[in-house]
Amino acid sequence: MRVEVDYDQCESNALCMGAAPEVFEVRDDDFLYLLAEEPAAGSHDGVRRAERLCPKRAITVLE
Repeated sequence: MRVEVDYDQCESNALCMGAAPEVFEVRDDDFLYLLAEEPAAGSHDGVRRAERLCPKRAITVLE
């Protein structure tokens, strides 16, 4: 699995961080950081959930 974020679309609302905090992080500067472009297998369900939850569809999961 590979994760991509369209930072031009991202609103940094942290819904993805709630679904997969080991992969996504919104820091004090209010920007989203992708912590793992190729997350571990144990994170895949959370990453897929984050993709579904993103209101701006800024997250793309490539299998």
